[in-house]
Amino acid sequence: MRRPADSARSVATGALCVLTASVLWGTTGTAATFAPTVGPLAIGAVAMGLGGLLQALVAAPQIRRHASRLREHRGTVLLGAVSVAAYPLAFYTSMHLAGVAVGTVVSIGTAPLASALIERVVDGRRLTRRWMLAAALGLLGTVLLCLAEAAHASRGAGQASVAVTLLGVGLGLVAAAAYALYAWAAHRLIIREIPSRAAMGTVFGLGGVLLLPVLVLTGAPLVGSWTNAGIGIYMALVPMFTGYVLFGRGLTHVPASTATTLSLLEPAVAAVLAVVVVGERLPALGWIGIAFILACLAAVTAPGDEPAAAEQDDPARPAPV
Repeated sequence: MRRPADSARSVATGALCVLTASVLWGTTGTAATFAPTVGPLAIGAVAMGLGGLLQALVAAPQIRRHASRLREHRGTVLLGAVSVAAYPLAFYTSMHLAGVAVGTVVSIGTAPLASALIERVVDGRRLTRRWMLAAALGLLGTVLLCLAEAAHASRGAGQASVAVTLLGVGLGLVAAAAYALYAWAAHRLIIREIPSRAAMGTVFGLGGVLLLPVLVLTGAPLVGSWTNAGIGIYMALVPMFTGYVLFGRGLTHVPASTATTLSLLEPAVAAVLAVVVVGERLPALGWIGIAFILACLAAVTAPGDEPAAAEQDDPARPAPV
C-alpha cells in the first residue's frame, strides 16, 4: 500500500515534470515568429513530426519489448496518434490567425475541461472539489487573457479581422480536444503497465509518421535559411522532444486531467514572452488572467489530497507499490 507521503511525493514529481514541459511549450509561439516565412502547417509538422519520430527512435528498445501489449491496445494507440497529428496543425494555425497569446490560451486553456469530460464519460472518474476549483480559476484566467488580447487585436480592425480571429479560436478548440485525447490515450496506456517511454514513443512516433506528408508538402521554407532551419530544429528537440518526454514522465504520476490543468502554465508563459520578446501588448485584464492561472496552479500543486479526479476501481490498473 502506498503511504500518503509517497503518494504526495509522486504527485509532486509528476507536477514538476508537467510544469517544466509547459514552460518549454510556452516558447513555441514566440520561436515561430522568428521564422515568418514558414507557414503554421510546416511549423506544426516539423515540431511534432520530427519530435515524435525522435521519441520513437530513442524508445525503440522499449517499444519492441512491449510490442504485444501495444498491439492489444492498438485502438488507444491509433486514437492517440491521430490526435498527435491533428494537434499541431490546429494549434499553430490558431496562433497564426488569432495571435500567439489567444491561440495558446484557447488551445491549452480549454483542454482541462475536455480532458475531465473524457475521463468522466469513459473512465467514470469522479472530480474532486479542489480540482474543480483549480479548473474554474484556470478557465477564468484563460478567458480573461483571451478577452484582453482579442479586444486589443480588434481595436480599429475590420470585420474580416474579427472573422479571422474567430476562426483561430475555433481551431484552438479543435487543438484543445486533440491535446486532451492524446494525453488521455497516453495515460491509459501507461496505467495498463506499458512504460511511459514505450507508450509516448509509439503514440508520438506514429503521429510523426502521419505528419510527414504535411512536412513534405509545406516544409520547403524550412531549408530556405539557416534561421528557419534552426527554429525547426529547436522546436523539434526542445519543446517537443524534451517537453513530451517530461510530460510522459508526469503522466506516470498524475491523471491526464491534472496534467492538462497544470499545463495552463503554458499560455501564461506564452503571453509573457509575446509581450517581452515579440512586442505584443497585453492589457491589464490579461495580467489579471495570468494571476488567476497562477492561482489555479497553486491550487493544483498545494499539499494535500491529490487534486485530480478521484480514481474509480479499475481491474486493469496495476496495484500501487
